[in-house]
Amino acid sequence: MAMAIDFERPWLLLLLPLALLPLLRGGRDTLVFPSIAWLPADRLGRAAAFAWRTIGALAIAALVLALAEPGQRAGQVARIGRGAEVLVLLDRSRSMDERMLPPDWRSIDPLNLRLQAGSRGPQKSQVARDLLARFVAERRHDRFALMFFSAGPLRVVPFTAHDEVVQAGIAAGGNGRGLSETDVGRALLAAIAEFDQRAYTGSRIVLLVSDGGAQLDVPTRQRIAAGLQRNRIALYWLYLKSVNGPVLDASAPLGDGSSPELALHRFFVSLATPYRAYQAEEPAQLAQAIADVGRQQNLPFDYAEQVPREDHSRTLLALAAGCCLLLLALRALQLRSWA
Repeated sequence: MAMAIDFERPWLLLLLPLALLPLLRGGRDTLVFPSIAWLPADRLGRAAAFAWRTIGALAIAALVLALAEPGQRAGQVARIGRGAEVLVLLDRSRSMDERMLPPDWRSIDPLNLRLQAGSRGPQKSQVARDLLARFVAERRHDRFALMFFSAGPLRVVPFTAHDEVVQAGIAAGGNGRGLSETDVGRALLAAIAEFDQRAYTGSRIVLLVSDGGAQLDVPTRQRIAAGLQRNRIALYWLYLKSVNGPVLDASAPLGDGSSPELALHRFFVSLATPYRAYQAEEPAQLAQAIADVGRQQNLPFDYAEQVPREDHSRTLLALAAGCCLLLLALRALQLRSWA
């Protein structure tokens, strides 16, 4: 849809007739001679005079239009892409500041593995941000939204096709330290709500990046299941396993002392909507998981993008400045020819 042009200060357009001033011939421009019939026609001089007047009129018109601040109105533009609508739900709890296994963890004595991982392994949140930034950069046709969560959800970036905005949001996740609490249930409900008012145009994903789980109550589980089904959302869990963290195994029996991670995984497996979990103990496994998500979701979809108002004042000011410089150059050539 083509955007209409509007003016922030349209009343200044009343000054546009001033652009006709250079086209008017003044009395000082007329020289009286007894007869000039014998002189040859000065086509070059006439062309120079016409250019002089035209450039002057264009400079005034461009300056008046720039002062009126023209621009393209804000609105929505229909676009067609290939990929998916991906909402990244990134855990910012304090446990994400812990470290993953170092690359050479298989060669470390198991008795010293936890100590070595705590001092030598890369930080979970840093690895996750780096890989998510690469994931966003490689999928330029997707629409991304970003949300952090710990004790509650924090909406960082709404759905957008401008990856530089998402990259800035991901980088901002490294500021400060996380909180001690993690409420996965509230975060998932907030993530699902981001799709409620959006028309369904193609593949949808909630990408949960977290190292923890939760024992969700029945009403929360019901709302999550209903929301995922209503909005036709696929759920992917990138589980950043701690050194002594539980292994995600849906077939393992659940007891009273079962881990929150295993309980959450069992709930996700029971969903009627698509779900897949990726367990990563080291950066290479997390990179492989993110790459696998990218390979699975690459379908065509259409969407409407909100476009902000685009100001054209600077272009017109540049045009006016260029005309003034050209007039100065013509004047300098004229003075040189008279010297």
